[in-house]
Amino acid sequence: MTVPTSRRRPRLRAALAAAVAAGLGAGVLGALPAAAAGEPLAVQYRNGGSGTSQASPWLKVVNTGSAPVTLDQVKLRYYFRSDSPFAAYRFACDWAVRGCANVTGTIGTINESGAAADRYLEIGFSAGAGTLAPGADSGDLQLRVHRTDWQSMEQGDDYSFGAAQTGYANWSKVTATVGGVQVWGTAPTAPTVPTGAVLFDDLDYTGHDDPSLAAHGWNARSGGGGPGVAGATWAPENVTFAKQAGNSVMTLRTSTSGTAESTRQSEFHSQAMKFRNGTYAARVRFTDAPVSGPDGDHLIQSFFAINDLKAPNADDYSEYDFEYLPNGGWGETSNIFFTTSWETYGPEGSVNQYTTSRTSFAGWHDLVLTIDDSAIVYYVDGVEFSRHDARYLPERPMVIAFNQWLTDLAGQTGTEARSYEEQVDYVLHVKDRVLTPAQVGSAVAAYRAAGTTFTDTVPAS
Repeated sequence: MTVPTSRRRPRLRAALAAAVAAGLGAGVLGALPAAAAGEPLAVQYRNGGSGTSQASPWLKVVNTGSAPVTLDQVKLRYYFRSDSPFAAYRFACDWAVRGCANVTGTIGTINESGAAADRYLEIGFSAGAGTLAPGADSGDLQLRVHRTDWQSMEQGDDYSFGAAQTGYANWSKVTATVGGVQVWGTAPTAPTVPTGAVLFDDLDYTGHDDPSLAAHGWNARSGGGGPGVAGATWAPENVTFAKQAGNSVMTLRTSTSGTAESTRQSEFHSQAMKFRNGTYAARVRFTDAPVSGPDGDHLIQSFFAINDLKAPNADDYSEYDFEYLPNGGWGETSNIFFTTSWETYGPEGSVNQYTTSRTSFAGWHDLVLTIDDSAIVYYVDGVEFSRHDARYLPERPMVIAFNQWLTDLAGQTGTEARSYEEQVDYVLHVKDRVLTPAQVGSAVAAYRAAGTTFTDTVPAS
């Protein structure tokens, strides 16, 4: 649901903009991902099994166009990385609504040096699979791939694999062609570093007091002020860094015992307002449950760009938010995810456009925001989530920030100590260039392959 509004969160804006004006970024604010307009097919995926002996990609083909599609013209590709140069693989169909006899599978090889995959499973259909009417789907395709010698398969580095994808959802890492023309998804390519002015940070620090943070233009917020619970503290020591699966990960922790004095929130933001048009990206882990203590607090977990409100209802204010509320808040009673683009706010009302999804967003997500001279587009896990109007385009540069805070103390009224965590794997900004989510992934892979943990060539103004 995308809604222009003049009434969401007006009381929080003043405190938030005051914090930015003081050099402190502050917290900010949705339909489930769907096929982009004009694409005749979408591919949905779920991880159909666990263990290491085989991969179990379960797929559905959905006709999102306005004309019938004959399935024998459709081919799908699921991409993976071989476990050794000499490994051979075999395909199996366990069950298909259209009949396994009407489903074919072949293993192919990708020879592009440095690509994120070197093998693929290509799925085809015979004429007996029939036709997909507009709006119809193929039903389950319960498929398997295994090594011919039945040695273990390491799926963690497989391009198309999604360990947490336990229910069907659109999946851009599986491609689809109709009559040989690709109509869905993004194939893996060799990683490339974007040209032009770029900020990339792999967040490889020792702690909130690491001198490199300030040298690289970052700040872990301290002190008081909004948004959130009046009297709460922004605690820089609640911003920590540790290695996970070979990458450095930043953790933002928020803790409370049900009082303002015990509430300690966390925020990490750039010092300079120098980011405007271009691509913003981060890999963020949202959570539904506390890491300790009882659940229920009205928590906000976010990734956003923002500048300061110079006067009430000033028309050069800008703010662009990814926000997850695992326990509701702002009048919501359960988990909800927002993307929001702001024009202004003040006594005359707030002006913004937002999109929501009322479902759990717990887990790691690739978040991409692109801004050019015509549109603001938000992507989640490689799929367009929302597109907001040109009236909300930024007129001045902004800071980049992450924070986790409590909007109030009404969600959980007990006095037992509890704490929550949001995690961030990396942050990327490419000035004045709109990258696809696949290009973002390629850029991050290229920086990591080169051993680059930080670069910032974005000019100060």
